[in-house]
Amino acid sequence: MNTENKINEKLKEMISTLLSKQSDNGAWNFCFEGSIMTDAYMIILIRTLEITDEEVLVKDLVERIKSRQSPNGAWKVYPDENKGNLSATIEGYFSLLYSGYVGEEASYMRKAERFIRDNGGLAKSDWLTKMMLALTGQIKWPSIIKIIPIEIMLLPRWSPITIYQLVGYARAHWIPILICSNLNKSFVAPQTPNISHLQERLMDSENDRILEEMQNLQLYFKHALKKLSKSPEILKKEAFIKAENYIIERIEENGTMYSYFSASFFMVFAFLALGYDANHPLIRNAFQGMKSYLCRNAEQPFIQNSPSTVWDTALLTAALQQAGVSYRHSSIMKANNYLLSRQHQKYGDWAVNNPDVIPGGWGFSDINTFVPDIDDTTAALRAITPLTQTNILYKEAWNKGVEWILSMQNGDGGWSAFEKNMDNYLLSLIPFKYEDRVLFDPSTADLTGRTLYFLGEYTTIPLESEIFQTAKEWFERNQEANGSWYGRWGNCYIYGTWAAITGLKAIGVSNDDPIISRAVRWLLSVQNEDGGWGESCASDIKKRYIPLPHSTPSQTAWALDALISASDNPTSRIEVGIHALLNILEANDGRSNYPTGAGIPGGYYIHYHSYKYIWPLQAFSHYKNKYDL
Repeated sequence: MNTENKINEKLKEMISTLLSKQSDNGAWNFCFEGSIMTDAYMIILIRTLEITDEEVLVKDLVERIKSRQSPNGAWKVYPDENKGNLSATIEGYFSLLYSGYVGEEASYMRKAERFIRDNGGLAKSDWLTKMMLALTGQIKWPSIIKIIPIEIMLLPRWSPITIYQLVGYARAHWIPILICSNLNKSFVAPQTPNISHLQERLMDSENDRILEEMQNLQLYFKHALKKLSKSPEILKKEAFIKAENYIIERIEENGTMYSYFSASFFMVFAFLALGYDANHPLIRNAFQGMKSYLCRNAEQPFIQNSPSTVWDTALLTAALQQAGVSYRHSSIMKANNYLLSRQHQKYGDWAVNNPDVIPGGWGFSDINTFVPDIDDTTAALRAITPLTQTNILYKEAWNKGVEWILSMQNGDGGWSAFEKNMDNYLLSLIPFKYEDRVLFDPSTADLTGRTLYFLGEYTTIPLESEIFQTAKEWFERNQEANGSWYGRWGNCYIYGTWAAITGLKAIGVSNDDPIISRAVRWLLSVQNEDGGWGESCASDIKKRYIPLPHSTPSQTAWALDALISASDNPTSRIEVGIHALLNILEANDGRSNYPTGAGIPGGYYIHYHSYKYIWPLQAFSHYKNKYDL
């Protein structure tokens, strides 16, 4: 069977499979699978709240956590992680003990304890893990958190550092944590395990460095708070009230904060710290919302951090149309009706730095109503575009979405994920790992590239417009020496380079332009022997390309899509890549499960269960459509 026939057969098969998986409301409900963190935190929450009717859930989560443990006793956040991940191992170890179904004398628990000790103990864990440990009484509140006063909630917009200079997803975690740390609260019940003997300590040189950096931060806050004219007691009381209200105002209909499991976990502890009863409706509703994130469509049930329903549905709806499914098809109509119902009508935190535009974006999850992002918005707009020619409701929604996207372009010419112009260098005063990618929301190659792709392919904005020229200049400034770009929300250089090439091509950049030719050469240089592409999550940590020993469907599809967009004819390297992608999909083995989505550098990576459909479907369709096969 020749290449054309193989692609047509695969497209037909994928379309049939996807249409059969669509939900009655038009959405696709694929799972968003991260590390064991959410499973561990759910067990910890159930035990802290002393919920007695969730033993089936606890047992299921215990079994999943146990099944993910490596032979050396550690847990990993991506399969090829060297030895293991200290924070994940602490979370797995502590939650299994807290469940009551596992004892510390078990051989696999002894191995986990040994790994924790050998790798620096609790003191060397990442910040989110430390916050959980402080809340459950395993360690004292770290000085790095204690030094940040709750009064930061009151610092005005003109202040060099304010709470609104943290990006929204960071704020959603930090504000609940600051409530607890400033009240010095921890929650220890009779059944809470004690693992404080695993604390260990930081090296003196590292501790001195942190203390020195913290002194600068402490001096800043003392100086800033002196400018507020009220007494310290009144300021503190007002700050706690403002922090509490901030949280309550950002609770979604399902009870979660910001629609994130992890933020909601800390929100519950903040409410407890403020004196709420464990049976308070806000806490009960939060728990039920978090429980609703349980994914049962997998070998073992697990807790999603935030279901990817809108993201998956928007991407699949657009990809199916590219594959030849008519926008009049009943499944596409249902999907687009679903997407239309999920366009945001509320002002969220994005409006702090961008107040002069009406809401018009889309968010990531089904219940997200005020945290839109650029990626979901461009994906939804691509999906609904065909309907704008005949339906006034879709046309109005599309116009609002485009206006919102254009208004969110940063001053440097690029686009961020959630908020505008969020790159305050003063936040580097906080001695925080990966602060540039966790606390900030800078312009990135993946967001900027996909935004350009939508604007170039789906709107009538002139190619010579300042919008496009400043974006191209951003890409020129941020291209790596080897021709690639770093991608923030996927792994990693293949992801960023794919988005950059396809975006730049959509706004008319020539194949001969050095910015394109260098990027293409780099992609070809990292093609695997099997013809595909595969990149390790380690690239995200080391900030340089780290290959996998095997190819993955997502990364192979991304690379192919980029090469197709920059080639007028199907080259031999593209042909080899197409066959490699077909072979990977046919095998449907562990290569399809490798996490290619990124969350927290070095701490949280995502296996999107939808990705083995979305990106190959798009790459095959672009290949077929461009080359008239």
